[in-house]
Amino acid sequence: MKRILRHYVIETVSLYLVSRISSGMVFEKGIESMLLVGLGITIAHLVVKPIINILILPLNLVTFGLFKWVSSAITLYIVTLIVPGFKIVGFNFLGYSSVWFDLPPFSLTGLFAFVAFSFLLSFLTTFIYWLVK
Repeated sequence: MKRILRHYVIETVSLYLVSRISSGMVFEKGIESMLLVGLGITIAHLVVKPIINILILPLNLVTFGLFKWVSSAITLYIVTLIVPGFKIVGFNFLGYSSVWFDLPPFSLTGLFAFVAFSFLLSFLTTFIYWLVK
């Protein structure tokens, strides 16, 4: 139970951070929808994602693990189908500029938006798990 609660908190925090970094995620009921999506992503990552990873194992082996983001994107798509009030309309990154490097703004739609959000979510959750340990 403690593990599931930790997954839920980390997934919800990373979902909030991703929604702040880029636009394109729509939570129609605000924080209520975000908490429900966090629960949906937690359940999907613990139950559905291992099944999807087994199904796409040959593609994942051929691409040396790069296809895992697509499995995360499929999981995210399943959550958008199940949770009411949650949509992904596109991935819009406004860019970032600092002294050392610049990231240009870009926009993605369709499957690429799901892949971009799943990449960003997996990056942030991995970083938060690293901070917690």
